[in-house]
Amino acid sequence: MTAAGRPLLEVTGLTKTFGGIRAVDRFSFGVREGSVTGIIGPNGAGKTTVFNLVTGIYRPTEGTILFEGEEMGGLRPDAIVRKGIARTFQNIRLFNRRTCLENVLTPLLQREPCSFLGALLGTPGTRRMERELHDRAMGLLASLGLERYADWQANTLPYGLQRKLEIARALATEPKLLLLDEPAAGMNPEETRSLAVLVSEVREKFSVTILLIEHHMDLVMNICSPIVVMNFGALLAAGTPDEVRANPDVVAAYLGKGKKSHDRTAG
Repeated sequence: MTAAGRPLLEVTGLTKTFGGIRAVDRFSFGVREGSVTGIIGPNGAGKTTVFNLVTGIYRPTEGTILFEGEEMGGLRPDAIVRKGIARTFQNIRLFNRRTCLENVLTPLLQREPCSFLGALLGTPGTRRMERELHDRAMGLLASLGLERYADWQANTLPYGLQRKLEIARALATEPKLLLLDEPAAGMNPEETRSLAVLVSEVREKFSVTILLIEHHMDLVMNICSPIVVMNFGALLAAGTPDEVRANPDVVAAYLGKGKKSHDRTAG
């Protein structure tokens, strides 16, 4: 639990430079526990770079990243996962030649202490743990409507189901904060509508806070509040969907009437 009034995730003055390019520029925002918070912005605004900073893929040049009041900047990605932050990626990253069940079992196994000797000898305790993890993995697949595909090789699933599998695998780490990087990318309208329902269900069923990047404005406006808007690596606006939709600076940025574009890293 976070201290009263303090966001679950609190980013202050976050800056990331690549050479002379400021991909993220003194960016600040907070994520309230239990919320579905959206980050939007034109291509190249710095959104994915923020995710990479929060999850330890990049180290901040300046600024702080507090999760439950603890500094995350500079920690390794695996340490950040253990703290309770998980993510998905723009480009789906699954173990393509493994089954759906194996994709979800892998992070579960990584979280459980197991002696080498016990695993080698197949002791009763080890076998019991394996059964429990198998049941937990099947439960996660069932929660996302994937139980019938448990034995399918991951790369044989339709694209929309691969997205669901990636979310199931992230949930296997038992996160408090789940970062979704463009989860509707490549989806058709029906899949996008289904995803909106799924995100709300995941938040409720797993008591997880969600932070997402998305370009599908209908999806963001329907499921996210607050919404944070980035432009040129900096905070442009933040507020409710109605406030963001009516903000003239946001309208200008999306219509290309804001600051002149210059080279930035993607995201």
